[in-house]
Amino acid sequence: MVENKESIALTEAVFYTLLSLYTPNHGYGIMQKVEGMSEGRIRLAAGTLYGALSTLLEKGWIRPLPGEDNSRKKEYLITDHGKRAVEEEIYRLRELLRNGELIVKDL
Repeated sequence: MVENKESIALTEAVFYTLLSLYTPNHGYGIMQKVEGMSEGRIRLAAGTLYGALSTLLEKGWIRPLPGEDNSRKKEYLITDHGKRAVEEEIYRLRELLRNGELIVKDL
């Protein structure tokens, strides 16, 4: 299932940002969705979010959607590369959980 076993672990902020972009969303909407998915545990500051968006755009994991000329809201959507990164992270997290549970249950 995983194409690149040497992929780098995603931060929670990046992981949740990618998840929030499976449907088109803008900056403030992303912040709200991430906070909701994490039950308030993760609150993205604007600087953190826009830095992450810039990095995700450079990696080709998200893309901007064409917007209306009079709108300040820029919407983004996850790409196939971004979806692959999410899938690889889920695989990595499952492996961590599985191995952790094997060790802890034997203690």
